[in-house]
Amino acid sequence: MDSRWHHAKTYFGSQKMYGVGIDVSKQKSTVAIFQPGEKLFRKPFDVKHTNKDIDELARYIKSLDGEVKVVMECTGRYHEPIRNTLSNAGIFVSAVNAKLIKKAGNNSLRRVKSDPADSKKIAKYVLDNWAHLRQYSSMDKTREQLKVLNGQMEFFTNQKVAVKNNLIALLDMTYPGVNKLFDSPVREDGSEKWVDFAATFWHVDCVRKLGIKEFSRRYEAFCRKHGYNFRQEKASIIFESSKELVPVYSKDQVTKKMVQRLIQQLNVASANVEQVRKEMNDLASTLPEYNVVLGMDGVGKTFGPQLIAEIGEITRYEKRESLTAYAGVDPGVNESGDFVSKSNHSSKCGPSRLRKTLYLVMSSLIENKPEDRVYQFLDKKRSEGKPYNVYMTAGANKFLRIYYGKVKELYRNLGLEDQKQHQSDSPVVTGEIDNSVIMS
Repeated sequence: MDSRWHHAKTYFGSQKMYGVGIDVSKQKSTVAIFQPGEKLFRKPFDVKHTNKDIDELARYIKSLDGEVKVVMECTGRYHEPIRNTLSNAGIFVSAVNAKLIKKAGNNSLRRVKSDPADSKKIAKYVLDNWAHLRQYSSMDKTREQLKVLNGQMEFFTNQKVAVKNNLIALLDMTYPGVNKLFDSPVREDGSEKWVDFAATFWHVDCVRKLGIKEFSRRYEAFCRKHGYNFRQEKASIIFESSKELVPVYSKDQVTKKMVQRLIQQLNVASANVEQVRKEMNDLASTLPEYNVVLGMDGVGKTFGPQLIAEIGEITRYEKRESLTAYAGVDPGVNESGDFVSKSNHSSKCGPSRLRKTLYLVMSSLIENKPEDRVYQFLDKKRSEGKPYNVYMTAGANKFLRIYYGKVKELYRNLGLEDQKQHQSDSPVVTGEIDNSVIMS
């Protein structure tokens, strides 16, 4: 073993607890080890992010003659290789939100910011929160994969929206309103009827110059080829409406290639979205709360996995207010002396993807109008004349409270509630929050 890993382990032989703090950066990590009583067992040392050095670190930690717990800050993705190696070696590892460590142990007026100082602070945090640390598990890996897929879903969705908007703008120059001819839902492979139609009839002259009989024949062949239902009356409506349209671009090969190129790009983007959606649903279905979440009104196979991905395991949150605070839909607090503000903006301190999904769930409830407590609450706020952002945020707040209660009850029934409530990547809110502000 490399000499830099040797250390006299007899200094505090009577103590059998070791708090290992790891400050992670891109190329290296700094490690410090403390024992109870703020006794520095090992001065901070650097570990390069190579397989050899990380494996050596795992062997060194396992050689410590006592109970060991390792904590590192969640720093994007840089902490994952070390965390995975230590976890696979059977070492207790917990990844903690940086905000929690930053707030802990600030009992000094000095302001020191360095990797060794940070690693020592993390090591002290381990011992101070020994009983509440939550060990990284295989289920955490599933949730991380789900969250990564959700990020990919957002990326491909943005691509799809951009290409679709570009295609519609171009088609408005060749076949105005073609995207509004059909209201068929998106298929499992991502295809849409109006897009397939525009690939064949990309210019208005492709319809009206054929004559009604020839167009009906070609439209029927199009429906048969792509598996759509054919109706003669629909063909007549399309043909008659085409007579009134005025295209900007002429019917030529250059324009045709531009349209077909964009349609090809849109089909690829749509297929990617649907593929990621399916993968997310398959992965989320392995988690215990899947059926409970999908059983909630306004949540389906798209929004359910996204909610599960961004919220994570419910045991990370101490109470309902912790979850609403993490999502950023809790009311802000503005008080000083006798002054108490009666109207505050929501904090919006959590992940924007979660709030976006919550707003989409609220929009689904408003559109479908189910017999649901959240929808009734939303409808009440709308009838009172509340602004859009107010009733949507309030509805999201109420939805998350119900979500918390249902999933928490499930965990209790499955015997999972005894898991440590200290989360790995989101701040816990322990103070009471007056939600009457946002509900009013």
